[in-house]
Amino acid sequence: MANWPFTQGMHDIGNGVYGYVQPDGTWGWSNAGLIVSAGETLLVDTLMSVPLTREMLDTFKAKVLEAAKIDRLVNTHANPDHFFGNGLVADAEIIGTVEAKEEMAGFNPKMLAALKDNYPQMGDGGEFLYETMGRKFDFSGVDKVTLPNRTFEKQLSLFVGDKLVELTDLGPAHTASDTIVWVPGDRVLFTGDLLFNEGHPIMWAGPIENWIAACQHIIDLDPQVVVPGHGPITDRNAVANMKAYFEYIRDEARARFDAGMRFEETARDINMQEYRGWTDPERIVANVFSLYRQWGAAFTPEQQRDLFGAMGRYHKELTAHSEACDHEH
Repeated sequence: MANWPFTQGMHDIGNGVYGYVQPDGTWGWSNAGLIVSAGETLLVDTLMSVPLTREMLDTFKAKVLEAAKIDRLVNTHANPDHFFGNGLVADAEIIGTVEAKEEMAGFNPKMLAALKDNYPQMGDGGEFLYETMGRKFDFSGVDKVTLPNRTFEKQLSLFVGDKLVELTDLGPAHTASDTIVWVPGDRVLFTGDLLFNEGHPIMWAGPIENWIAACQHIIDLDPQVVVPGHGPITDRNAVANMKAYFEYIRDEARARFDAGMRFEETARDINMQEYRGWTDPERIVANVFSLYRQWGAAFTPEQQRDLFGAMGRYHKELTAHSEACDHEH
């Protein structure tokens, strides 16, 4: 079976490996994991807020004796929904790449906490940020970011008890640095946000070739179980689907770029019918923006700041369109 049931909480993958899943997998609702062997523990990522991370840790503790103490934590990348809960395991060895640590240090959690008061003055982007994240998460309790206290570059192998765990940075792709956590003995892979399962991925960094190559790297590992950064636990077919998505939007966007279309026009013009079941369709706007930037288009600081606004406008148009269609039927 490809996708596991998309249900909230802990999923026992077997042999001391666990996934932690948060439906519906959209903005901020990320997944995490736990690896346990011979009394030692490694947590893969924390969550968007302190309360959500506490709930996850409590769930693990209730079901897995060893989870009472987290020895190590790996942060796969520098998006807040994968590290804002780090403070709850500040005593652990926290591992991340040099680049991820640097990017994490640039986050100001107070800005997200202040969204609920400030978003009306922030235009379309503020409204969309508030809708997708500000309204849904409790950012209190993250006064400062808890950063990795052990860094590596490109690759790190470690043992959790008797289990070999291999960390490999396949970025820049989604962000400046994207680490996968591979448990070869159990053929289980935690992808971080290199895989959004049945959701549109978002390419903050690129280049797209790196992300396509990262998908191929994952497929070649031949994992039996894949825990994505967002969406249900799955297998490598989901990775192949996402690789095909990137190849498709790259080719479609390139033709329009060469024809001189503006990035927002291109995002609206590409036929995304095949992916209409995937969540967060407005991310095509950010992906086309990243591609255009990669191909040498110059964007003003204003346009860069307005990326959330551009996604918000696309989201509103889609919603209005689907409501009109429902009305007709």
